[in-house]
Amino acid sequence: MTKTLFSRRRVLAGAATLTTAAILPRSSLADWKPTENVRLIVPAAAGGSTDVMGRLLAAHLQTAWGQSAVVENRSGGGGTIGTSEAIRAKGDGHTILIGNPGPNAIAYSIFKNLSYKADQLQPVSNMIRIPNIVSAHPSTGIKSIPELVAFLKANPDKLSYASSGVGQSPHLTGAWFLQLTGLKMTHIPFRGAGPALQAALAGDIQILFDNLFPSLPQVQSGTLNGLCVTTTERSSSAPNLPTMRESAPELANFDVSSWFGVFLPKSAPPPVVEALNLQVKALLERDDIKKNIASMGARADYGTPQQFSDFVDAETKKFAGIIQKEGLQMDVQ
Repeated sequence: MTKTLFSRRRVLAGAATLTTAAILPRSSLADWKPTENVRLIVPAAAGGSTDVMGRLLAAHLQTAWGQSAVVENRSGGGGTIGTSEAIRAKGDGHTILIGNPGPNAIAYSIFKNLSYKADQLQPVSNMIRIPNIVSAHPSTGIKSIPELVAFLKANPDKLSYASSGVGQSPHLTGAWFLQLTGLKMTHIPFRGAGPALQAALAGDIQILFDNLFPSLPQVQSGTLNGLCVTTTERSSSAPNLPTMRESAPELANFDVSSWFGVFLPKSAPPPVVEALNLQVKALLERDDIKKNIASMGARADYGTPQQFSDFVDAETKKFAGIIQKEGLQMDVQ
């Protein structure tokens, strides 16, 4: 978490020093431009990765388009409150949503009283993907996924795992791991990543499923044993950690990440969608942004609107399968 907050402070401090020439869009990007102030709705609190990416994009768009671009944090309901607000806005390009797996893939299956549907949003492009990470308390002696699998086979129901909350990406990462291996662990949900990490560090919970940060510094310091990352590729921030899919044949298709992308209301016309998509591409191609992304342990993941739409659809179906098998149903709080 500290590293993410540091990245956000650096982004905000550096934005004022950027020269216009450094981020001028190519002429092809100027076919459509906003005619009034632009709102970027971040359905999460300030300081996290969703917020960081929203502010990076806002600073870029403000210079590229010559209009004020302001981030509005609308947290609550697992991201569904801010998402609902974005859906109700006009699709004229002046309201942009920064999305993530919670409200834009998981919510459709887990919430019984969700107020919106996937087809009310127009995916524009993903921006970044960050792995989840699996770690173990050193007292377990477990240092790899094969060792975890072997221990669970020999000692059913002896271990528990922590996550940042029921239905969150780390929880579903653990659930999918257990579904694919046919093993059992008791899930202990916490109210956020911080308390889950503290429980794991104290040894109260033996296994932790978490976003890459804040767990990675604890793995690097040796206070937790890193077992794997959950994306298809190893993380440049932790190149010695194998991927989940490297670890066992039944995990060969495992791929879970925290991703942060851009959406518009479904009514947005194609010129608006295309103009914003190309600005996202321009943002991710900047050297200063590449450095910021790397400091977050992330990788850039630009795509066309169709590619991002296909990705979000696949993510929604993947999480729906996990949720259905777990029998998870919740109400939006």
